[in-house]
Amino acid sequence: MLNELRAFQDGAPTSRMPVVFAGHGNPMNAITDTPYSRAWKQVGEALPAPAAIVCISAHWMTHGSYVTAMPKPRTIHDFGGFPRDLFEVVYPAPGSPEMAAEVAAAEPRIALDEEWGLDHGTWSVLVHMFPKADVPVLQVSLNGAIGPEAEYALLRNLRPLRERGVLFVGSGNIVHNLRTVRFQENAEPFDWAEEFDADVAGLLERGDHEGLIHYERLGEAARLSVPTDEHYRPMLAALALSDPDEHPRFFNEGTDLGSIGMRSFVMG
Repeated sequence: MLNELRAFQDGAPTSRMPVVFAGHGNPMNAITDTPYSRAWKQVGEALPAPAAIVCISAHWMTHGSYVTAMPKPRTIHDFGGFPRDLFEVVYPAPGSPEMAAEVAAAEPRIALDEEWGLDHGTWSVLVHMFPKADVPVLQVSLNGAIGPEAEYALLRNLRPLRERGVLFVGSGNIVHNLRTVRFQENAEPFDWAEEFDADVAGLLERGDHEGLIHYERLGEAARLSVPTDEHYRPMLAALALSDPDEHPRFFNEGTDLGSIGMRSFVMG
């Protein structure tokens, strides 16, 4: 997959950006050398240089849809119980009020926000993918007032911004059940977590967005893997922002802590 991305980067000049979905998992991936953080670094090195990054994170859900519009977004440490080193991480990427205005113009139901910033769903991945923090970063919130199907339709209106050099990054986890995590090292994944991950991978490869939006039809494995949908929705966002003829190139496959799916992909 990385060789394909490098070929894309080295080929004919284009401003059209791919779309990334990153399973972000444990916040400690931000400051530790793991297979996941190494893959984020490799993907970032292989991607074409973006004009701006717009992230849809599992950790910002609002009543309505918003885009961060401040020139200097703060680094948000939205977690507890982790080492002090993690709380000291600052990701000083600039914002872009101008790009925020373009997002709102492309989809008028998205309002400007001057308060949020960059939560760990965004910066824990970008500290590896774009460590220089020199690309403007914005976040678009998940809309808790509407369902996944309506949000998918809303976000599709942002696709033309890919032609403007915008890299969209969905950051969540396809499988995400914190109640069942196994904290021992190299914990075996639950059978239902592997089943749902495989089902989703198959639907992704077939381009079955309808089946992925209505994931609950996949039965008990889906219910256990997605007890709440805020971590699943960023994957649907990545699909909404892709084109029908684009197919996923997977990286970071596998399950962490027994019930946190780390499957990630690039579209386009």
